[in-house]
Amino acid sequence: MPIQDDAVQGAAGAEAAPSPAGPPDLVTVIRSRRYLGALALAAVIGAPISALAYGFLALVATLQGFLFGDLPATLFADGTPAWWPVPWLVLCGLLTGATVRFLPGNGGHSPALGLRMGGAPPVDRELPGIALAALTSLALGSVLGPEAPLIAIGGGLAALTVRLLRRDAPPAALTMMAAAGSFAAISTLLGSPVLGAFLIMEAAGIAGAALTLVALPGLLASGVGALVFVGLNSWTGFGSFSLALTSVPPAGPPTLATLLWAPVVGAAGALLGWVIRWVGLSLRPLVHRSRVLVTTSLGLLIGLTATGYQVATGRDFTQVLFSGQDALPELVAHASAYPVGVLVLLAVAKVLAYGLSLAAFRGGPVFPAMFVGAVVGIALSGLPGMALAPAIGMGIGATCTAMLRLPLTATLLATVLMGSDGVQVTPQVVVAVVVAFVATHLLPSPGPRSPVAPERAPS
Repeated sequence: MPIQDDAVQGAAGAEAAPSPAGPPDLVTVIRSRRYLGALALAAVIGAPISALAYGFLALVATLQGFLFGDLPATLFADGTPAWWPVPWLVLCGLLTGATVRFLPGNGGHSPALGLRMGGAPPVDRELPGIALAALTSLALGSVLGPEAPLIAIGGGLAALTVRLLRRDAPPAALTMMAAAGSFAAISTLLGSPVLGAFLIMEAAGIAGAALTLVALPGLLASGVGALVFVGLNSWTGFGSFSLALTSVPPAGPPTLATLLWAPVVGAAGALLGWVIRWVGLSLRPLVHRSRVLVTTSLGLLIGLTATGYQVATGRDFTQVLFSGQDALPELVAHASAYPVGVLVLLAVAKVLAYGLSLAAFRGGPVFPAMFVGAVVGIALSGLPGMALAPAIGMGIGATCTAMLRLPLTATLLATVLMGSDGVQVTPQVVVAVVVAFVATHLLPSPGPRSPVAPERAPS
């Protein structure tokens, strides 16, 4: 059952059952005791789910910092060798492949299929496998973000809470609380609770009365979660895990030249997105034939790609690995220090590693798409009439549109990230996003024509 129907019927309950003429009246639903109880429960579950999400992000950051920073700095006096990521990416593939193959739940859905929402939330026995597959993928170097696993884990934990409180809870109640849990889990990950909520709602296709009914508990849980994230930032000293640029290039009013370049950037983003998805989808049949062996081999290829980038450019291999969330602010702040040739090599390496990661690992597609888009934008910023700020905004918007196929969310991601200058670059970003969205749907579907049968994990 679609989320829209679940949300409306579940919130209304017996007090405002849907009539043959249409869905229940919005005011009647909001006044019902069931819906007010759902709001209260959303506020309650928002805090612990956000705390668990924060702990997961802190664990991933700690492992990344130790394995790729502190440990090699201790072992090698002359700096981290270029081959250092290779054994860790092999281990990443081995552990992730075994987790997906042998634990229930297949480690969550494949990121090669996009950011999927809707349907039943994960059940309790699937949550450990989802969390472990995401932890090994993200901490050991695959090029994916944490948003998709957090959405699944937050939704699963919220649904589990409802089942514990009421064993005979209707599917509609589970759907609404799962959405609230997902909101809370990524409450500040994208820099704003509203942006995270918007991502979830557009990905799920929520509209009409259901938009208000699902959004209110979700926003409430997200607001509570944001307060938890802020408090834990201060208390633990780990810092913020929200995406933000530390230095934003100045943006002036839109010009005719930048608007004329916007379709070019949009088309480039669509083509890059097609290549990334083609790599990921084309390899999925091989992954399903021998999950552990192929995932380990893909990890080896990702590690070699990162090593090759450092050998060729002298830049740190970590720019190729991981989601790009931590590397993006530094890239933008020092954009002028990157020659076009280095940016091209970085884009090629990141695109390849991103596509390989989509095929077999577990994580989200948002942050790597933003990083690739920013690299493309910086590389194109030297074109006649182009400026750095709109080039970055257009690149991020176009690439995110191609990968997520969520044009409204992609526009917000690009403009909100640019801070106060986001308003100035909005016209160019909108044109690039529209062109990327249309071009993405005009291009042939990437990957094999026949669908890949999903693996059945052991019970």
